[in-house]
Amino acid sequence: MMATVFWDRKGILLTEFMTPGTTITSEVYCETLHKLQRSIQNKRRGMLSKGVVLLHDNARPHTMACTNALIKLFNWEIFNHPPYSPDLAPSN
Repeated sequence: MMATVFWDRKGILLTEFMTPGTTITSEVYCETLHKLQRSIQNKRRGMLSKGVVLLHDNARPHTMACTNALIKLFNWEIFNHPPYSPDLAPSN
């Protein structure tokens, strides 16, 4: 089982569990981003007007056109994580 976790400085915003055998595609990732947007709206009122920055690597679901279009629609910013970085947790 794989878990995807989104967090900010105040704590966890969304935890998503993938069922075994499920593949992460851009469509699945976009559904997760929609859930993240709703979670931010519910847990961090007013934060969406201040801006959201996602830390992304170069994984295929992160770089697909439909994912980038959705992020642009949300007016979010992407902070590109260098590929193969030795950092275990770049947010530290």
